Amino acid sequence: MQTVLITGAYGFIGTNLSFALKDKYTLWALDLSENSGNYSRYFSWKDLEILPWNEVDIVIHLAGKAHDTKNKSDAQSYFDINTGLTQTVFNKYLSSKTKVFIFLSSVKAVADSVNGKVLTESATPNPHGPYGESKLKAERYIQSQDITGRNVYIIRPCMIHGPGNKGNLNLLYHLVKRNIPYPLGAFNNQRSYLNIWNLSWVIEQLITKLPNNGIYHLADDDPLSTNILIKLIAESLGKKVKIWKCNKKFVSIVARIGNICMLPFNTDRLQKLTENYVVSNIKIKEALNINKLPVDVITGLRETLITFKNGN
Repeated sequence: MQTVLITGAYGFIGTNLSFALKDKYTLWALDLSENSGNYSRYFSWKDLEILPWNEVDIVIHLAGKAHDTKNKSDAQSYFDINTGLTQTVFNKYLSSKTKVFIFLSSVKAVADSVNGKVLTESATPNPHGPYGESKLKAERYIQSQDITGRNVYIIRPCMIHGPGNKGNLNLLYHLVKRNIPYPLGAFNNQRSYLNIWNLSWVIEQLITKLPNNGIYHLADDDPLSTNILIKLIAESLGKKVKIWKCNKKFVSIVARIGNICMLPFNTDRLQKLTENYVVSNIKIKEALNINKLPVDVITGLRETLITFKNGN
């Protein structure tokens, strides 16, 4: 079997991805500390120089610093990890005989907000903030190198959810669980989501089919409104849907107060919960010669919500 090295192996994505790949590939983990899982070998970051790179067939670089919605992180730390660490790993890849490299970037490397109806790969990158900027800088470094005879893919996923997921979806889940009404019903938005099963499937397809090199956006096939998402959460909990259509101006004032008082609900959270952010997945489907992804948006969210209910 081919050997796949996964960086950030024990994180949310790496843990779930390992279940999808474990029966078809030999998996090696590169992470801060060892954990249980589906990996046959573990390497820490201090082992980077002695890691047997020429025994690796595929590198999937997941390690990175996630977007901090509370804005407490030092800006430079994003560039040290999302850019600097990616450059280091990619250089090791280039100096080895390894053929395939997949870098998990983000749609935030292109735009914090979508201008127009759909975000495609043709959009001119204009990220705002160190998270997106550091991801874009890493992308451009990869693109600047000579990759002749190699397969290099940059994936830009939208918001990912699945077992073990933390973030806005988890926040909404606990809001509904506590019978707290959702006050943002007046914002009838549409946004894209990506379930971990589709992400894992696409990664497996990339390393199997080896399409043309390039940047690929990734999202479930259909967008969803946050109001529908709240209804799905309530359904999963067996609770009555409570959606309030509070005045938009009042909500914005409360969010700005949240910025000042360092509360979980702030302007960044408000934007993520209410903005239109639809991501095209047409290019990746054409590259893989498929018409649709295996898990539809509703099914994926329901599966994730089941894991929340079970405490996973």
